[in-house]
Order: sequence, then C-alpha cells, then structure tokens
Amino acid sequence: MLIPFIIFAISLLVLIAASKYFTEAAERIGLALKLSPFMVGVVIVAVGTSLPELISGIIASINGHSEIVIGNVLGANISNMLLILGMTSIISKKSIKLGKEYIFVDLHFMLGSATFLILFLLDGTISFVEGIILFVGFIVYQVYLFKSEKPDDIPTLNDSEVVNKLTKVKPMDVLILVITGLGIYAGAKFTVESITDIATALDVDKSIISLTVLSLGTTLPELSVSIAAARAGHPEIAIGNILGSCIFNSFMVTGVATIISPIHMPFEIARTSVVFLIVAAIFFYLISQDKKVSKWEGILFLLFYIVFLLKISGIA
Repeated sequence: MLIPFIIFAISLLVLIAASKYFTEAAERIGLALKLSPFMVGVVIVAVGTSLPELISGIIASINGHSEIVIGNVLGANISNMLLILGMTSIISKKSIKLGKEYIFVDLHFMLGSATFLILFLLDGTISFVEGIILFVGFIVYQVYLFKSEKPDDIPTLNDSEVVNKLTKVKPMDVLILVITGLGIYAGAKFTVESITDIATALDVDKSIISLTVLSLGTTLPELSVSIAAARAGHPEIAIGNILGSCIFNSFMVTGVATIISPIHMPFEIARTSVVFLIVAAIFFYLISQDKKVSKWEGILFLLFYIVFLLKISGIA
C-alpha cells in the first residue's frame, strides 16, 4: 500500500530536481552562446520550469491517462495564479508594479488561453481538432514574444559570478543537460504510473490527485524562480513567469497531449476546477487594473488557493 506513495514522492522529487538543473544548465549554455537576455530569461527559463507539466502530460497521454493531463494543467494554472502569485506578492518588499506593457499583453494571452481551455472543457472532452487550435495558439504567442520589446535586465537563475565567467559552452553543462533530460523523463514516467496506482488504492479519480498533489509539485520550479525574482527586486519578472507558464500549460501542454490522444475529464471534477480557474483569472485581471499587486491582495490569493484544495479534495 505504501509503495505507490513512496514511488510517487521519489519520482516527483526527481522530476523537480532534474527540471531545476536542466534549466540552469540550459541557461548557462544560452548565455555562453551569447543569446539575448530575453531569449535566455523568458524562453529558456519559462519553458524549462514548465517541463514537468509537459513531459508528464505527454507520457500520461501516451498511456491513455488523459485525466492526469488536464488535472495537472488546471491545477498548475490555478496554483500559478493563486499560490505562486500570492507567495510572490507577500515576499516582495513592496507592492508589485505592473507598469511594463508586455505584462498586460501577456495577461490578455493568459485570459485567452484560459478561455479556450474552459470552452473546450464544457462537454468534458478536448478533441484532436481542439488540440490543434490550442497548439496554434501557442505558436501565435511565440511569434508575439519574438516581435515584442523585452527588457535587457532579466535576472538569471545562476549566480552573477558564474554568468560573468561564461565565455564558451562547457562540456559539463552539456552532460548535465543530457542526464537531467533523462531524469525528467524517468521522473515523469514513474510519477504518472504511481498516480494510477494511488488512485486505484484509494478508489479516487486520478484527476483529483493530479489537480492537487501533482500540480503543486510540478509548479515548484515556477515558485522557486518567482520567489528568487521577487527577492532580487524584479517582482514584475515573476509575474511574467507566472503568466507565461499558464499560457504554456493551456496551449502547449494541453495541445500536444490532445494531439496524441483526446482528453476526457469527469464532469463534476471539471466543473469545480473550471470555476476556480475562472475565478483566479478574473481576480488576477481585476486587481491588475491599478497596475500593482499588494501584499493584502496576495493574502487573498492564498486564501482562494486553500479553499480550492478543500473543495477539490471534498473536505469542504
């Protein structure tokens, strides 16, 4: 009985740790290749921190566990907007300013991606054609990123001393990239398998575990990056990372997984999680209208997340 839980805990830790070192190594390689700060900070870091959701989603879809895919995506997006934004707002020394124009454009893309996801889930199923639409939405977002003006002072995951000494690609970083890539795959594979075993043992739907424990675990990289950015005095970058991760999850993760295999989710679970996704997105949008997020608003986000966990687990 305990074995599936132990396997889940270990594989999730491997998935998170491998994603962290993979992203840091990818960042060092990008900096050594003289890529722009935007390319390194937004593209490499944003995609790297979302690798747990993407790889676990692909593996779950291949194995026919589509409820794990959508549960993880919905749970991760809710965690991003409520838990991570709440924590970042509280940790930030002062209210987070949203004066950068690109944040508002990203915010609209996030609302758009969430709207597509909600509309497609109304019948409890996301079809192949809908998956293609989501994937195209991600391509449109990438085109926008490359054409938009981004700041050059994006903070890095690596220490400044390490960054300053980067003159060429080190073989060790390439080796780390390969090893951690394999670790991400193995961690995702055993995480998905253990979720199935746990759901069977507890007689609960796999999507509930994905909405809670799995999504919380796979968003830890985003939480780490956002908190680091807030402490470094760049809380607006943390907001950009949160928005980018939500867009990536809705468009890319769901789109790719659905193209592999259509996604199905029980109506009752889908209804509850979709309601919280709508609440999180609308609340995020409304508080951003004064171009700042205060600590008190961050506390409200955390309270919403606690209520979400209580509702989805059936405690409240």
